Amino acid sequence: MFTGIVEEIGEVVAVRESAEVVVFTVRGHTVTSDARHGDSISVNGVCLTVIDPDGSTDGTFTVELVPETLKRSSLSAATVGARVNLERALPAGGRLGGHIVQGHVDGVATLLSRTPGERSDELRFSLAPDLARYVVEKGSIAVDGVSLTVAGVATDTFTVALIPTTLSHTTLGFREPGDTVNVEVDVVAKYVERLAAGYVGAGPGASGEEAR
Repeated sequence: MFTGIVEEIGEVVAVRESAEVVVFTVRGHTVTSDARHGDSISVNGVCLTVIDPDGSTDGTFTVELVPETLKRSSLSAATVGARVNLERALPAGGRLGGHIVQGHVDGVATLLSRTPGERSDELRFSLAPDLARYVVEKGSIAVDGVSLTVAGVATDTFTVALIPTTLSHTTLGFREPGDTVNVEVDVVAKYVERLAAGYVGAGPGASGEEAR
């Protein structure tokens, strides 16, 4: 589990294919300071497993992207030199500074517009119809692994406002219209929908067993 509080901006330094898997080597000196084989690191909001930590020498770690990850996320288009948001998994007893982020990307969105302010920016993204029901104004959403508050939502778009810290410490500070990002909606909303689905339309006379 992650919090959506990015620890550093890393860089993809190598990309290679191995059968149906794509192998990334990423440089991030902070997240590799204590990384071990099997640890989880969020790369642009995607939870990936470290298979080759080498932080003691050059601050890099290696991860594998399976077909499902490539299909669901924007990492399929990442190349050498790409800058990515990095966050280590939340330790037990750690501070939950953002919101519960699983690192299980729901889909890809496109940055539609960017409106700069005096010290903050407002960004408007596309929103897939199948995800729109999980996004509410003032709710939480993860964009490229960054925990953000939804400032506004429409049928097929959502808007977020970025504070100066987010602009300077994450890749969202330099995203331009047309760029794609990974989106993870609030997992609580998905579980509530799933649990309530069996009761919707069951009627007042339905027993708990019948409504399940």
